[in-house]
Amino acid sequence: MKKLLLTGFEPFLDHADNPTRLLADTLDSEMIGEYVVKSAVLPVTFSEAAEVVVAKMKEYQPDAVMMLGLAAGRNRITPERVAINCSDGDVDNNGVRKQDEPIIADGPAAYFSTLPIRKYVDTLREAGIPAAISNTAGTYVCNNIMYQTLHYIEEKQLNAPAGFVHVPASSQMAIATPGVASMSEAEMLRAVRLMIEGM
Repeated sequence: MKKLLLTGFEPFLDHADNPTRLLADTLDSEMIGEYVVKSAVLPVTFSEAAEVVVAKMKEYQPDAVMMLGLAAGRNRITPERVAINCSDGDVDNNGVRKQDEPIIADGPAAYFSTLPIRKYVDTLREAGIPAAISNTAGTYVCNNIMYQTLHYIEEKQLNAPAGFVHVPASSQMAIATPGVASMSEAEMLRAVRLMIEGM
């Protein structure tokens, strides 16, 4: 039986909730396609988030890794193409702000997702779910964990496809923030299940 590590995040900045936490919690232990899902909810911190991912990889020995994050303002599911070796942006949940800092000193400039992101987008669109490949995961904690996870896999020469997928704000979040693009949590769950089935 294959295992897939699925990660989400706790709330951060001025967001009262984070739909990726619900997605990870809901799908934990679910059998989807060839994979049993092992979930983890990560802290939104530069210093700890990637450490949790690596610890869970050592614990579960997953055959694939899918990391989820909130991109409030986007109006579709966006698998990320690339993570860059740079941290820069808002304060994290520890109150730490990074500016123009390499994630790993002397590390590669970037790592590309090894998930089948084009297939994901095609599958989701065929199912009527808005989706597009994103060419920037930003420079906040989402990009940070994508970069560090792919670096760890490369360093340890593991045979585990891995990457990051951003989701929009949930419909519940849109109630509190009128005008923000949103998607129902049920639709997000359907999207994540379809992507895991398409691994």
